[in-house]
Amino acid sequence: MSRKLKIAIVDDEPDMRESISQWLVLSGFDTETFASAEDALKVIGADWPGIVVSDIRMPGMDGIAFLKRLMGLDSSLPVIMITGHGDVPIAVEAMRIGAMDFMEKPFDPDRMTQLAKKGTQMRRMTLDNRDLRRDLSEGQQVMSKLIGSSPVMERLREDILDLGQADGHVLIDGETGTGKTLVAHALHAVGPRASKKFVPVSCAAYNDEALAARLFGPIEDGLPAVEETRGGTLCLEDIEALSEPLQARLLAFISEQGSPADTRIIAISNARGEGRKAEDSLRPDLFYRLSALQITLPPLRARGEDILQLFTRMSEQFADEYGCEPPQVSAQEAAQLLQAPWPGNIRQLINVAERAVLQNRRGTGSIASLLMADGDDNQQATTTEGKPLKEYVESFEKMLIDNTMRRHKGSIASVMDELCLPRRTLNEKMAKYGLQRSDYL
Repeated sequence: MSRKLKIAIVDDEPDMRESISQWLVLSGFDTETFASAEDALKVIGADWPGIVVSDIRMPGMDGIAFLKRLMGLDSSLPVIMITGHGDVPIAVEAMRIGAMDFMEKPFDPDRMTQLAKKGTQMRRMTLDNRDLRRDLSEGQQVMSKLIGSSPVMERLREDILDLGQADGHVLIDGETGTGKTLVAHALHAVGPRASKKFVPVSCAAYNDEALAARLFGPIEDGLPAVEETRGGTLCLEDIEALSEPLQARLLAFISEQGSPADTRIIAISNARGEGRKAEDSLRPDLFYRLSALQITLPPLRARGEDILQLFTRMSEQFADEYGCEPPQVSAQEAAQLLQAPWPGNIRQLINVAERAVLQNRRGTGSIASLLMADGDDNQQATTTEGKPLKEYVESFEKMLIDNTMRRHKGSIASVMDELCLPRRTLNEKMAKYGLQRSDYL
């Protein structure tokens, strides 16, 4: 990552400050000068984009005290100390505290340039590594929200990691409520554009004139979306709502970009949930540009035991929010959750989990009644495809062990006692379902 670094020059003597600054500017560096350590500390923080050159002997806060403060803020910050004649023992102490190096007055200009180059190279590497760690951390956080261990979710995560590193535009489709916007965030967060802007725009939320201004300008405050996302990602939700004239403008914008594209576009289509496809609503040339890479999200009913995992996680979160215990799911209720058609997918499951928690707090109602209330007359808690009893039993068993391990924070003895299982049987079942004690500690 290319960045222009500064050199902060801290010295109470104006002539010395200007002399150092002029030489470093002539050597190609950007400088910022401060008359005291106190002034410098108002500006220099943990991620200061550069290095510091400081005199040791200054009124008020001296260079050693200043260095200690800087090391407390950021121990990786390169600091070059300037010493007077006879101050070498103090300079050695400064090195012990964390200074990168020191120079004696009158300073050697060439040595100053060498140290400045060395310090800025070190700083650039440190800041770039921090950026990378932040990007990876953000990507991991987003990916962790894609809950589920079913084969379709494993493939989805692999697709996100693969397509996230690619640079082409992406089309995401799937039924409503399947998490398409979250996947768009994940694609951005795991890719090389993660440190740049991610801007979502709903094409269905504006009239034609307002959407044209939001996307292409002019707008009164700020930049239009295509400019705001230069180097980053523009996420166009409800792409099928884009009018013919705006489809033409978007196509022209895509065609004008170089390769790789300045702005990556992730288009989200909800048409599939209405029995149509994105290509039914988009002009063919735009569709083929946007669907160079494509992800179709699986409906919740196709995700098997993920349903129980998601319901457990959501109900625990709502129980924590409402200050009560989550509902205990019986074997019959687990089967009902697995058999439900879930026309609203994850969004519907979240609603059911919240209402189940509220019911449990009042001590009334059942999960079956919630599922029936959410379905229509011919979609009451039954899928079109049945499953072998063995699958229901295994899904329930895994959920029960997982919940109990989570509740007892990985205490094997407590889980054995509550579930009346011998140690060997519990170990075998945990290995069978891929549950590891370390995940619950």
